[in-house]
Amino acid sequence: METEKQKELVSLCIEAACESRESVEKWRRQRRSLEKLPSHLADSLLRHLRRRRLLFPSLLEVFKHNVETIDLRGENSVDGEWMAYLGAFHNLRSLNVADCHRVTSSALWALTGMTCLKDLDLSRCTKVTDTGISHLISISTLEKLFIPETGVTASGVSLLSSLKNLSVLDLGGLPVTDMALSSLQVLTKLQYLDLWGSKLTNKGAAVLQMFQELSFLNLAWTDVTKLPNLPSLECLNLSNCTIDSILEGNEDKAPLTKISLAGATFINETEAFLYLETSFLSFLDISNSSLNRFQFLPQMKALEHLDLSSSMIGDDTAELIACIGGNLRNLNLSKTRVSSAALEILARHLPNLETLSLSETLIDDVAISYISMMPSLKVIDLSNTDIKGFFQQVGAETDLILSLTALQSLNRLEKLNLEHTQVKDVALCPLSSFQELRHLSFRSSSLTDASMYYLSSVSKLTSLGIRDTVLTNSGLVFFKPPSTLKSLDLRGCWLLTEDALLVFCKSNPEIKVRHEFVSISPADQIGSNRPSPSRISSKASQANQKQERMALPESFVDQRLKYSIENLLGLQFSSLSVEMAHDRGETIHSMEKLGEVENVRPEEDAFVRRKVEEPLEVCLFRSMSEPSCVVNLDDGGEVEINVMASCGRPGMDRAESCVFDREREATDLLLHE
Repeated sequence: METEKQKELVSLCIEAACESRESVEKWRRQRRSLEKLPSHLADSLLRHLRRRRLLFPSLLEVFKHNVETIDLRGENSVDGEWMAYLGAFHNLRSLNVADCHRVTSSALWALTGMTCLKDLDLSRCTKVTDTGISHLISISTLEKLFIPETGVTASGVSLLSSLKNLSVLDLGGLPVTDMALSSLQVLTKLQYLDLWGSKLTNKGAAVLQMFQELSFLNLAWTDVTKLPNLPSLECLNLSNCTIDSILEGNEDKAPLTKISLAGATFINETEAFLYLETSFLSFLDISNSSLNRFQFLPQMKALEHLDLSSSMIGDDTAELIACIGGNLRNLNLSKTRVSSAALEILARHLPNLETLSLSETLIDDVAISYISMMPSLKVIDLSNTDIKGFFQQVGAETDLILSLTALQSLNRLEKLNLEHTQVKDVALCPLSSFQELRHLSFRSSSLTDASMYYLSSVSKLTSLGIRDTVLTNSGLVFFKPPSTLKSLDLRGCWLLTEDALLVFCKSNPEIKVRHEFVSISPADQIGSNRPSPSRISSKASQANQKQERMALPESFVDQRLKYSIENLLGLQFSSLSVEMAHDRGETIHSMEKLGEVENVRPEEDAFVRRKVEEPLEVCLFRSMSEPSCVVNLDDGGEVEINVMASCGRPGMDRAESCVFDREREATDLLLHE
């Protein structure tokens, strides 16, 4: 308990020290006190300063006696001046300046002769060349060096042979030749070697046997076709290679746990896996490869992750996957020829499966009933499939069953992807019972405002994507986001206006909203020094001059819509519709009571839906003479609403929109549930 209080106190002190530039200036003068600061606290203080954008070169000097770890990756300001200060850090053990594109070879001179540095990351520092490597070879303590995608050539790689303590070496994307690799065989402590995209051939690959402790090897995008036996190897990447055989030889076989062969072309499928020890293999990626036969799968009983996406696998090989059994946790069958028939086979044999990806397969709603038989599922991807959300009951001509109801039995389900499916509003009803669902995504023009009613009931939702839908401002108004929601993706919902989105953001400051008109993070919405959007302020000032409040009638006549979903979608790319959506702007606020709307006159021009005893009470109004109303905000302000301004088109005398499904059948079902 005392330790927790101490940690909390330390955290508060660090936060106070990084509050502003003024607070930094106060304590930076107390150099003697800072020199006595324990290294883990100094490291933490430095991280906070960087996060607050308060770190600058001269400030580094006060940390030179106690900081051991510095991470500046991606900082565009880091240059020779920064490196000059960093070179004076007596106890520095780890330095990460990856993606710092202003770091040059000459800047690395400042690191020459450092006595404690063990870990150095220069990934993608393109101005670092062979000259920079000549400065680094004096740091004999280096154990980990990352220089992928830099300007280093094969000659510079050969210089690394003097760094005898290296155990991790990343040379990805460099033109490493067989001769350059041969010069590194003196690095007998190497355990991790990354050579993707190099100029290595089978001749150079033979040198790899000299690295007796090598456990990780990446040869992706090289000309290596066969590998010698490497008895200590655990992780191997031969993605996008042409493969003849892997680790050939009958000696002690490598205890491989992970193999990635994505995009590989197999010369001899029979011998490719002949020499592999598969009893320890837990990860296998053969996505987008040329394999046609998968008879090796039943022997891989320890597999936990299997990626077969974009492969030739189909229903006829589902039995081979099923033979893997209870250890399988992650299965990716996206972009394959599997159908619902394959899921029927798999459902009975994969009780511990947690992630299932079926995007762009031939499955339909029948597959969902089989998926529901996998009790451990946490993540399901059904995007780009023929899922409709319902299927016809066997033996019945008219009875339809909502297919998503079957997934209610998956009490661990956290993520569901239904993008680019044919799911409609009514099919979302079962989602309200998904008690652990946290991430949900849709992308379909079949969904309308009614979908927001059902989505309001998913109690633990933290991330919701509902893109490219026929969602209007009214649907956004009456969406009651769960208290846990942190992210809402509305991109492609072209009927929404900027004003409506800004009002929603103000009403829900904890939610990050994404849309073409607005992208506001929670910090932007609730910043104490940030004024409210000018558009809302100006609208509110105009609203104060409107006529006195007029209460809404208790019921209204349902006149339906003159436009179907197809008509609305036809307006999407109308030049005038986009112009009107931007210029006229429709501002709507979430109203707890419809009686808070002012200056609405349901005259002959207005159409509204009668109030029903549903939690979702949605009314739309339009009037040629008074096409606006005033809404009271929670903070006492007011905004003006220009109703349905976003649906204009050439020759159209009034703009109209809809709350529920534009198809009459779905609307009737909702009204009479």
